[in-house]
Amino acid sequence: MRLLVSGLAALLLPLTLLAPADAARPIEDYASYQQPGKCHPKPYAGTVYLGRWVARHYGGGYVGGPRSCAKKQRRATSEHQTGQAFDWSHNAARRGDRVQVKQLFRDLFGSDARGNLDARARRMGIMYVIWNDRMYAAWNEFRPEPYLSSSCRSKKMCSKTLRHRDHLHVSLTRAGAKGRTSWYDGRL
Repeated sequence: MRLLVSGLAALLLPLTLLAPADAARPIEDYASYQQPGKCHPKPYAGTVYLGRWVARHYGGGYVGGPRSCAKKQRRATSEHQTGQAFDWSHNAARRGDRVQVKQLFRDLFGSDARGNLDARARRMGIMYVIWNDRMYAAWNEFRPEPYLSSSCRSKKMCSKTLRHRDHLHVSLTRAGAKGRTSWYDGRL
C-alpha cells in the first residue's frame, strides 16, 4: 500500500508544480467579424465587466451598451443591440482623454511575455474598437484604419458622436461578451 501511494505521489507531483502561466489557456486567435444576430436588449456579463474594468483602470466613464431593437426588427444591426458592445466616454479634443486612450491602446495592443501580439485584446475577445475616425479591427491585427460611419457622407457632414470623437466604442465577440475568453478566467 505504501508503495502504491508513493508511486501515485511521484506521478502527480509534476502536475502540481506547473506555474500558473503554463497552466493558462492558450491565447485566442484574432477574431473575425461576427455579424450581429438576434436582438438581446441587455448587455452580457463580460461586456459589463470589461466596460467597468476599463473605466476603473483608465478613467472616464463606462457608458453602458444596450440599445433596443425596433418592435418588428428580428436581427440586430449593431453589437449594442446584441449586448456585445459598450462605449467609454472620452473626448478626442481633450489632451488628458487622448493620453488615457493611448495608455489603454498600449495595454490592449501590446505583446505579452510570450511574444503574442495584441495579447490583452485577443484574450478579452475584442472584435474591434472605434475611436477618433479610426477603426482597430481584430481581423486586420488591430492596425488603425480610417473610419467613416455608414450614416455619414463625409467627415464634415458627420457628428462627433458618429465619428467616435466623444467616446470610444468597443465591440466584443460573442465569447468575449459572455465572459468565455481566457481574460475572464477567475474574474467572472
